[in-house]
Amino acid sequence: MKKLTIQIKKLPDAPGVYFFKRGREILYIGKATSLRDRVRSYFSAPTLEASRGERIVQMLTLATSVDFQTTDSVLEALILESQLIKKHQPKYNAKAKDDKSYLYVVITREEFPRVLMVRGNQCQGSTLAEKGRTLKFGPFPNASELKEALKIIRKIFPFRDTCKLNQSRSCFNYQIGLCPGSCIGAINKINYQKIIQQIKLLFLGRKKVLIRKLTKLMRAAARISDFEQAVVNRDKIFALRHLADVSMLKGPDLMSRRCLDMRIEAYDVAHLAGSEAVGVMVVAEDGEFKKSDYRKFKVSHGADDLANLREMLARRFAHSEWPLPELLVIDGGLNQARAARAVLARTGHLIPLIAVIKDEHHRPREIIGDQKMATVHRALILRLNHEAHRFAIGFHRQRQGKIV
Repeated sequence: MKKLTIQIKKLPDAPGVYFFKRGREILYIGKATSLRDRVRSYFSAPTLEASRGERIVQMLTLATSVDFQTTDSVLEALILESQLIKKHQPKYNAKAKDDKSYLYVVITREEFPRVLMVRGNQCQGSTLAEKGRTLKFGPFPNASELKEALKIIRKIFPFRDTCKLNQSRSCFNYQIGLCPGSCIGAINKINYQKIIQQIKLLFLGRKKVLIRKLTKLMRAAARISDFEQAVVNRDKIFALRHLADVSMLKGPDLMSRRCLDMRIEAYDVAHLAGSEAVGVMVVAEDGEFKKSDYRKFKVSHGADDLANLREMLARRFAHSEWPLPELLVIDGGLNQARAARAVLARTGHLIPLIAVIKDEHHRPREIIGDQKMATVHRALILRLNHEAHRFAIGFHRQRQGKIV
């Protein structure tokens, strides 16, 4: 026990996988947000039998050492834990021998494969279990953690789960950016298979290989001026490098520790039934408004908000002397986001984009676009969006006053 205590003190405060061992034999494998805190917790309860159960207490009495492997994120720890449980079948991971009760991620072998979360017994005796019909990753011990993991992965790599092919209307997940649109033919088989291959690499624990492949694809797209696809791959790379997966963390938000030393620009348009249409740009640097860099635009498309947005962004990016932002925030939904991305692609700028959707009372209802950036900078994004609206209304009223 004394030897274990010394080893625990040397564990890092980082996510990863830990191993309780007796000699070379692995007795138990677990994952942690903080390896040090998680392993220490095994010895902190006054009555281990009551808090851990007889099986774990027995394991702890047999363990002679504790080993670990760090990961960049809890999501990667979850995937690594699954791989190692499957490989080593530790005696005290009780469910490891009960294939029916464990959870798996299944990728079906279809023209447009589905990505599903199923239990072991669902894979048996069903159409999913037909020979050669599925690719299975797992086992995963915890349902809620696996659900959160799939939510994170799906934001980076949208996939098909339950929607049918050749539907007359798109599924809801397509509308919120979580399905690539295989249900309505919005993506072809070749491009969809690329997404599936990327998901496979992630579940195989080959994140570095995946980033290298995405980097090649991004550069290839940029060389042929396909800037929209280059942006898509750039955003995936950013997300993979910042897998702090906040929704899976029990402790402080690790991504909130990431620096705010970046420039964020927010845009809004204002008019009254098309008259005196104006647009504005507001700026934050280092987490603070930078009013000296605010800009006003008189735009020429009346009540056509999309055309006004495109005009404003095109004029903004014609100013090569202005510092480039690391993030763009616009007011609006999918149409505004698509219009902004089109301008970015046309001007050759690979910049993450956020759109803030409002309800009927003009209150923020949803943030779409780069979800990793949205997670890290949510509070500042909403402040900037409000500031852009305030600045746009003020400029519009100023213009109206001059006419009167």
